[in-house]
Amino acid sequence: MNKPMKSKNSKNSTGNKRLLPMLLAVIVVLLVVLLFFITTGSKSSGSAELEGLPNYTDVKGTIVVDGLKYEKQPHLGKEDAKVKVIEFADFKCPACKKWTATYLDTFINDYVDTGKAQFYFMNFAFIDRDSYLAASAGEAIYKQSNEKFWEYVHKLYANQGDESKIWATQKFILKFVKDNIEGIDYGQFEQDVKNHTYMFDVKEDFKIAGAYGVNGTPKFMVNGVLLPDSSYEGLSAAIDSALQGAK
Repeated sequence: MNKPMKSKNSKNSTGNKRLLPMLLAVIVVLLVVLLFFITTGSKSSGSAELEGLPNYTDVKGTIVVDGLKYEKQPHLGKEDAKVKVIEFADFKCPACKKWTATYLDTFINDYVDTGKAQFYFMNFAFIDRDSYLAASAGEAIYKQSNEKFWEYVHKLYANQGDESKIWATQKFILKFVKDNIEGIDYGQFEQDVKNHTYMFDVKEDFKIAGAYGVNGTPKFMVNGVLLPDSSYEGLSAAIDSALQGAK
């Protein structure tokens, strides 16, 4: 009895059925390899970025809270002003950026230029490790020029990144200052940032602020008294009251 012959189409169908799982397996392997390289590449890149970030636990030295140390802080206004105002801020803080953009020029016009108040900036870098780096970079600029520090404040806030992400990396800060802040010794600045030269000052500010009850940013202090809120109205009222008491 003659057996029926299998058609060519039947053979092709069988071959295709065998080939399909092999192709799928190859695709899966390629995807796994690709995912591995993407993951390890992003991790190594992220690790490189994190390497230049400071940590408070690495800062050595004894910090003694024995006053607000106005003499160490960046400042605006006359030394003989009867009211001293401190802003506690974090360069990663969106509310600090908003306050600076909305009120700082008005505050300077109303109180600093009129000789009523002297204004100080004090770090309360708490959001993340790049907060500490941005603060120490600001200290490095301040040690060279008080005027350039305030330029750094305005321009860094204008280029502020996402609060939930690490953006103020060593690479970002060095390029940002090189491109935006003229009139400083950039070589010295670069060395100070890479060596974390002023991280002790940043940690000292943080410890002092915390000892006086600061727990967020922006916060304001008028003649040593921490204000309950950060509104411009509250700050103005506190200054006016201090001026009345000083008469």
